[in-house]
Amino acid sequence: MTALFTRDTTDFLTENKLRNDKTWFTEHRKRYEDSVVAPLVSMAGDLAPALHSIDDKLICLPKVGGSVSRIWRDARFSKDKSLFRDTMWCMFVRQKNMSLPEFFFVVHPGGFLYGCGYYSARTESMESVRKMILSGDRSFKRALSAYEKQNIFVIDGDMFKRSRYPGEPENIREWLDRKSICFIKYSDDFELLYSEQISSEVADGFKTLAPVYGFLIEAEARKP
Repeated sequence: MTALFTRDTTDFLTENKLRNDKTWFTEHRKRYEDSVVAPLVSMAGDLAPALHSIDDKLICLPKVGGSVSRIWRDARFSKDKSLFRDTMWCMFVRQKNMSLPEFFFVVHPGGFLYGCGYYSARTESMESVRKMILSGDRSFKRALSAYEKQNIFVIDGDMFKRSRYPGEPENIREWLDRKSICFIKYSDDFELLYSEQISSEVADGFKTLAPVYGFLIEAEARKP
């Protein structure tokens, strides 16, 4: 087994973003393919067995445009008109639909992150999540237990300014009071990123979150 990511992965993402130049990118495309694309393609392939053990409907396509992101930005609806991203990622979801729960791995100049949840949950998805929580659904209890037994991931996602459920315990309000929800490991451990162990570390983390993912998928199935 060899390391996937190298110092040049993060160096390229930084330099390419700062230069913001099509000509420079074209001249250094092989570096991009070798240092950025190839590691992410390998990562997607490495993670596929663990992901399919969690949900065999998850799409794991180890290629750009499949499970691996593109570096070009779509700036049509953004104030930031730069040409390139300085982040790249692998995304694993049942369909190419950013409103479904997913597993993800992201690399950027400051390190990496990975986890499970919604990129941007729809209102009806979160309403279904809250209904299951408030009813004491077994799927939620399994998810809550799995989350509270681990110390890798933190719960994340925009919250309402004021709690809608002030009578619920604090650990339950952490789930109820969010507009969207995900569970993320943030890391600046470059030694791990550049090591042979990164794929297995992420795969083990995904398995830890399997009950959480199962709960979110069940909530999707029960949407009105």
